[in-house]
Amino acid sequence: MLPEKGLIGLGYWDHGFRNLSTAKRPINKMEDIEGLKVRVIQIPIFIDTFAALGANPVPLPFPELYTALETGTVDGQENPFASIETSKFYEVQKHAATTSHVYNPLVAIFSKRVWDKLSEDERRIVQEAATEAGLFERQVSREANQKSMQTLRDQGMQITELPASEIDRMRQKVKPVTDKYVQSIGPELVQEMQAEVQKVRDGK
Repeated sequence: MLPEKGLIGLGYWDHGFRNLSTAKRPINKMEDIEGLKVRVIQIPIFIDTFAALGANPVPLPFPELYTALETGTVDGQENPFASIETSKFYEVQKHAATTSHVYNPLVAIFSKRVWDKLSEDERRIVQEAATEAGLFERQVSREANQKSMQTLRDQGMQITELPASEIDRMRQKVKPVTDKYVQSIGPELVQEMQAEVQKVRDGK
């Protein structure tokens, strides 16, 4: 779908799973999210997801987030642990939980206008480099998120590692939101993606 937008997709890189942090209370179960004012990305699916979980989603630009947390305008936020560390949210957030509610990929893209000017060999070289870099980036990203999780603990943040059963409860709670966006994205595309994810989970 990207070429019609003037882009060439070279692959998916990794930003990690997004996790919830808050200054208000520990998140030990899904019900602990209810009533929290949570800053979310300014797109409908994030707003709908946290509303379904019982939170009060507050869409805010990222540059405004630290101040909003510091002043109590919002109780919490959601980001990969590496971003929570680098943004120093541990200074204004005491609790976090491994909600893993969204996987955050990064899309490596290339200008189609430039791509069309490249020879087949040049395109192959660019694609191979992007694929190789992506494998390395994913490894670095995952290691960084694990390291950040420990760093956040060292900085005094209490991190609750939620069991798979609690994650599944959250997944079921937001299923109406998932179903809503499946229709707008396209059921066939979503089914194709889910089939690929299942292959990975099955080790195929």
